[in-house]
Amino acid sequence: MSADKQAAAPIVAGPYGVWLTARTLRQDPAELRRLAAEVEGLGYSALWLGGSLGADLSGPAELLAGSSRLVVGTSVVNIWRDPAEEVAVSATNLADTYGARFILGLGPGHASQVELHHDRYARPLAALGEFLDVLDAGQPPVHRRLLAALGPKALALAAQRSAGALPFLTTPEHTRSAREIVGAGAFLAPEQKLVLVADPDRARELARGALKYYLELPNYVNSWRRLGLAESDFEGDGSDRLIDALVGWGAPETAVERAREHLAAGADHVCIQPVPAEDSDLLTDLQTIATKLF
Repeated sequence: MSADKQAAAPIVAGPYGVWLTARTLRQDPAELRRLAAEVEGLGYSALWLGGSLGADLSGPAELLAGSSRLVVGTSVVNIWRDPAEEVAVSATNLADTYGARFILGLGPGHASQVELHHDRYARPLAALGEFLDVLDAGQPPVHRRLLAALGPKALALAAQRSAGALPFLTTPEHTRSAREIVGAGAFLAPEQKLVLVADPDRARELARGALKYYLELPNYVNSWRRLGLAESDFEGDGSDRLIDALVGWGAPETAVERAREHLAAGADHVCIQPVPAEDSDLLTDLQTIATKLF
């Protein structure tokens, strides 16, 4: 990261935030505002809205409006969905209104999600660089953006062109190696799924349901290969070894240890995504997790 970026106001967020996919949330403005207030009230410092968000950034805007201290980030805006010029306008407006509370997370998504751009997706990092060039011209704060990054080249780009990285579906071992790549000055915020179920069979069944979609995406499978997982781990709905590597599960006091392991490995912040059991719900799980972490 360049000296001028390091000199800019750093991203300030406590050690634990919440990661929620936009697909699971109703987009009613009042409901989003209530959710933000509830997450903030539980003691979490940030709320990351997942999914390939559109250029208007209306969801993050409602979350910011519904809270007073919560940092709100996109995780992530897909660079293929909308023109960079439109994203730059929305990001600048939110930065002007909410200052350091808004973080723009960006990423190139997956080839299966960008059928119209397959010819260019062969070079996703180059396309991401071009998108960042347009954002720079639009002047949204460089030090308030993060890149979705898994592999070494993407992590290096995150350190060079943004404030840091948002790795998704990784392990504490990945966090340790990612910190070495991005350096001490970058903000590193991995996502971590937690299942608050002590029974191994039930916990892994819930985890498999949450991971099934991602087993079809080569970007993640390639990342897991780099972590030492074998082809047999990706067969069917995933091996127990894969599930145990990617998801923290067990009684609440056991499951939350995975989030602490990321911090010990070099993360600045962990984006916690609960995977509720049938007899639980999102906010109940978030409250339980908060009592163990704070």
